[in-house]
Amino acid sequence: MSAVLSTSWNAFRHTDGLSLIRDIKELGFDEVELGFNLTSSMIDSIEALVRDRYIRVASLHNFCPIPENVPREAALPDYYAISSKDEQQRKLAVAQTKITIDTAVRLNVEAVVLHCGRVEIPDRTIDLIALFNKGQRDSRMFSILRGDIMRQRDDVKKPYIENTLRSLEELNAYAASRRIKLGVETRYYSREIPFYDEIAVILDAFKDSQIYYWHDTGHAQLMENLGMVPAHEDFLKRYGSRMLGIHLHDITGCVDHQPPGTGEFDFTRVKPYISDATLKVVEVHHPATGSQLIKSREFLQNLFNG
Repeated sequence: MSAVLSTSWNAFRHTDGLSLIRDIKELGFDEVELGFNLTSSMIDSIEALVRDRYIRVASLHNFCPIPENVPREAALPDYYAISSKDEQQRKLAVAQTKITIDTAVRLNVEAVVLHCGRVEIPDRTIDLIALFNKGQRDSRMFSILRGDIMRQRDDVKKPYIENTLRSLEELNAYAASRRIKLGVETRYYSREIPFYDEIAVILDAFKDSQIYYWHDTGHAQLMENLGMVPAHEDFLKRYGSRMLGIHLHDITGCVDHQPPGTGEFDFTRVKPYISDATLKVVEVHHPATGSQLIKSREFLQNLFNG
């Protein structure tokens, strides 16, 4: 596999694009995914590095760059939500995503990773994780809470799903005009869109389009650990034929974004579903070290190329 590293690992240690990319290049990575916490000035300097062939950008994670006048720490992918019932916010989300698509064109990138909004309910995933961490996954309390979470979500999700589809219709047309592919990512929190079955709703609505599935190993494994899906592979069996790319990171219990090979996840489970064409991005967060990332790259290369 090619060595692609997400800038989510080191973005907040830098304020300029050159030092950020140099930090990654020194580890032996020649390709990056630009994450959702980079400023316009950082993108401008990275564009110059791309022109000079110092680095190749494999994918972007929406929003990239961050919205103007939004602090980097607050600029999450759903800062503006394409699912929002607030029409002004929904339009801002669509407009900002179009800026990311334009950035992909500037950087000669084929893929943009999308979060698709949320159902506006209190998120109790953290409460479920707290029970999991206490060893109560098989308890009646855990089962009741999980059921309550899903029923509350199902009761109110319809308008949010409809708004997501409406936004994606506009974004699909724009991406087609710019020849960019959009990857809808597996989510972590239960109120986020899309949940497992909702991926099918999106992909069925946009057959033969610019919209694809983007798998995330840590998020999918969390869904298995919390009993939201029977098995991690359910995502891949159902949506693997439409998979554009994959975020590769390890998970221990419910703590994800760890260096591959250091946690509990068995990466051989995803190997049968990954082709040479699949974009493979290591998405690891602080406090992972450079030496851990080098070992993770070797681990994944042996797995996928061996």
